[in-house]
Amino acid sequence: MSLFSPRRYQAPFKPYRREESAPIRLFTSFEQVTKSALFGCRMCGNCILQETAFVCPMTCPKGLRNGLCGGATPEACEVDPTRPCTWYMIYERAEKLGREDRLLEINAPLDGSRVGNETWLDVGRLWRAQEERLNPLDFVRDKEKFSRSWDELFLNARQPDWWQGDSEYHPPAYTEPLSLLEANLRTGVFTTTAEIAPPLDASFAIEDRKVCCLQDYVVAANFTDSASATPRMSSMAASVHSLQEGLEPVMQLQARDRTRVAIASEAMGAAGLGIHNLLCLSGDHHSAGIGPMAKPDQFDLDAVQMLWILRRMRDEGIYLDGRKIKARPQWFLGTAASPFGAPPKYEAIRMHKKVNAGAQFVQTQPVFDHDRFLEWLEALDKRDLLDKVYILAGIIPLKSARAAHFMAEEVAGVYIPPEIVKRMDDAGDDKVAQQETGVAIALEIIEKLKNTAGINGMHVMAVHWEEIVPRLIDESGVPRPVIKDLAELKAVVA
Repeated sequence: MSLFSPRRYQAPFKPYRREESAPIRLFTSFEQVTKSALFGCRMCGNCILQETAFVCPMTCPKGLRNGLCGGATPEACEVDPTRPCTWYMIYERAEKLGREDRLLEINAPLDGSRVGNETWLDVGRLWRAQEERLNPLDFVRDKEKFSRSWDELFLNARQPDWWQGDSEYHPPAYTEPLSLLEANLRTGVFTTTAEIAPPLDASFAIEDRKVCCLQDYVVAANFTDSASATPRMSSMAASVHSLQEGLEPVMQLQARDRTRVAIASEAMGAAGLGIHNLLCLSGDHHSAGIGPMAKPDQFDLDAVQMLWILRRMRDEGIYLDGRKIKARPQWFLGTAASPFGAPPKYEAIRMHKKVNAGAQFVQTQPVFDHDRFLEWLEALDKRDLLDKVYILAGIIPLKSARAAHFMAEEVAGVYIPPEIVKRMDDAGDDKVAQQETGVAIALEIIEKLKNTAGINGMHVMAVHWEEIVPRLIDESGVPRPVIKDLAELKAVVA
């Protein structure tokens, strides 16, 4: 156990190439021993302790460098319940130290050529190159100068030239909507999306039935990307087929199983195939799958970093390595949110980073407690986010009492009040009665959401019960898609 951080989940990194200099190897070993004792250091090669209240984020089992995951709790880590959540420690200490503003900087992913190597000598080289060199005596003589030089030195150390993350909002660098989803949201009309799990096999027959059921009622449908670390047909394949069948897709892209190379490649391929809505996710941990479990390496990227990379590819026309992109991809970038995971003030920090990085729309975990959902919205409003991102509140119509208990007790980031679970139980053993109760609960929640300021629509997750979506839309009175062709946008807005 280190002095300032939780214990490490994985061993320190080893360099991909052995350092030839014996003195450098000795110095690196000394640095590792010292930082391990203090911070549980994994020798990631890109220390961001100043931005994380001196708690090492690499002690997180997922290796998340920009905030907590959707399954975090104050009691324990989602992946390993025997340990505390690293990011809860970071948020709590940052709050005590008055350093919450530091948490907004978009931290870089690791550079594989630097992991396992020393960083202190790098800081020394940067110090020698400073124009206004950091002088310890200035801490007494001129604190403002000392603080300025200190911040500049460590900003250069943690933000490499190929990344250059910051804590500023970056609005999209285009004006016309790129997708039907974006076009409908821009009208201000309450907008509905749905969710479809891709086929388990190589046939599109089931997907075709679901697409046919939804296409007159929702603007777009999400296609999940190996959710719960369980393989299905790829989100890209299912999305392309849906597009061909006449329903605009939202292609989910999770970081768990992919390197930065694979993510950029697949996203570019999606743009080339006409898919313009991307939902960027960190992804469930490998342990969420059925098994045998894939080797649980830490994620190469998180959702914040994915958004940062894809936004720059679209708006600046550059890959992460600096290569220019001639025909830029056209993406409407989205992400997920967990209003009922961590306290709203912490979830708002995470959402603030996602919006700054490039998120234009967000789909939330299911809403069963409207009052608590309002607390999350208020936390976003305090950060002036509601005018910068479209929010689609999650809706799950409960199909059975068993499903209600499972979600309430087993699904991280989902909260179902006991009274709702009781209503499902009170429906008795009759299958139809339970379904009708679930529909009634969903309609009650939709009615509240329709009249909630700051909400732009809803995302209905009726996976394996897609046929209920038309009924929910008709009985709730929410509008069907206003724009079915981008050419219609100007006429509707006028």
